[in-house]
Amino acid sequence: MELHLDWGASAFARRLVYLAVAGLGVAVVTRRAELVAFAAPALVALSAWRAPRPRSVRATTQLSARRAYEGEQVAVEVRVEGAEDCGLEVLLHPFDGVQAVRAPGRGDHGGAVLVFQVDRWGRRVPGVVEVVMWDRYRMSECRFSTPLPPLACYPRPALCRGTPALGRLAVRSGDHRSRLAGEGVEFVGVRQYATGDRQRSINWAATTRRGRLQVNTFAAERSQDVVLIVDAGSEVGRPGSTSVDKSLRGALGLARAYLDARDRVGFVAVGQRLLWLAPGMGNRQFFRITETILEVQPGSSPYVDITRLPRAAVAPGAAVVAFSPLLDEQVVEALRDLRQRNFAVVVVDVLNVELGGKGSRLDRLARRVWYMEREALMFSLSQLGVPVVAWDGEAPLALPAQRRSRQVAGSRR
Repeated sequence: MELHLDWGASAFARRLVYLAVAGLGVAVVTRRAELVAFAAPALVALSAWRAPRPRSVRATTQLSARRAYEGEQVAVEVRVEGAEDCGLEVLLHPFDGVQAVRAPGRGDHGGAVLVFQVDRWGRRVPGVVEVVMWDRYRMSECRFSTPLPPLACYPRPALCRGTPALGRLAVRSGDHRSRLAGEGVEFVGVRQYATGDRQRSINWAATTRRGRLQVNTFAAERSQDVVLIVDAGSEVGRPGSTSVDKSLRGALGLARAYLDARDRVGFVAVGQRLLWLAPGMGNRQFFRITETILEVQPGSSPYVDITRLPRAAVAPGAAVVAFSPLLDEQVVEALRDLRQRNFAVVVVDVLNVELGGKGSRLDRLARRVWYMEREALMFSLSQLGVPVVAWDGEAPLALPAQRRSRQVAGSRR
C-alpha cells in the first residue's frame, strides 16, 4: 500500500527549541553573553532540520497465520519500504477480543514484528497498526496507520473423555464394539472351528483341552452417525464464557473426538438462521464444521424450525447430542420430537447459572419457582429417556457411557 507522508516537528525537536529559546532568553535578560553557550548545543542540533526525508513509502502487513484458535498467539510482520535511512516504531491498537502480547516493536531496517492473542472466536479484523517514523537525527517525524488483514478465529475445542456409542451402529468399520462377531480386536469367546476360519485365529490351548480345533472370536467394530446441535438462540453469561461460547467449544471438541473414532459427524446450529451440515468423516469434515461455526449468529428467530431439518441432516439411527441452556421452549420441543421419533438424544446443559440468594421475599420466591421449573424440565426429559449432562465449559466433557435404549419411555403396552 503506497502512502504519502506528512512530516512534522518531532517531540525531540520541540524540546531543543524550548531549550534554545530558554537559554537565549536568560542571556538577554541577564545581559550575560556567556549564557548563550547553554543554548549553543540545541542550536547546532537544530541545524540538522533539513535532513533528507522520504515523501512516500510502501507499507505491508503480513500475519503468521490467517486461522487460529482462541488463546493462540499470532505474529504480524510490518514492513516499510522506501525508508531505509529512517527509524520507526510500530504500535498495535487491538480491537475488542484481541490483546497485544509483545511490547511495541522498533526497527532501523524497515521492519518490525508484533504478537497478539485472540480471545474470542469469529471472523474479525484484529486491530490497526500505527507506524511512527523519524529521520536520521530525530528532528521530524510522521505517523500513519494501516489495518491488519482479517483473521478467522475458531472456538477452542473442549477436552472430551471417551466417545460412547449412543445410537444405532452402522455397517461400517469403526472403533465401537458391536454385539455381532466380526473382524475386531476385542476378544469375545471361543468356538469350534468351521470351514473358512483363519488358521491364525486357532486357540491352541483350548484345542488341547477339548480335543477339537477351537478358534477365537472377536466383536465387530462399527461406526455411528452423530449429529451435534448447538442452541445459539439464547445467549447468557459473561463475554467469552456465554452459553453459546461453551456450546461451540464443546461441539467442536466432541466433533474432533468422534471423527478420530472414524464416526460420521453432522452439525446443526440454531440461531438467527438455521445452519446444518450432513454427517461426514475425516479431517475435511472437521474443517467444514469449523468454517460453519464462524457463520453462527447468536440470537433467536421466529422463522427457524429445527423440526423441519432435511433427512440428510439427521439421518435415521443417528445419535443426537444437543448443547443448550434449555431456555427456549421451541428447542426443547424439538428435542422431545427427535426422541419420540426414536433418535438417541443426549442434552448437554451449558447454563450453569447460580442466582444470588439476596433480595426481597418476592425475589427469593421467583428464584425458587424458576429452579422448580428447571427440575420439572429435567424430569420430563429423563422420563423420555433423554439424559441431561451439566457442563461448566472448563472440565473435560464426559457423555453417558452406557448405551441408552431406543425405546421411548411410556410407549410399551
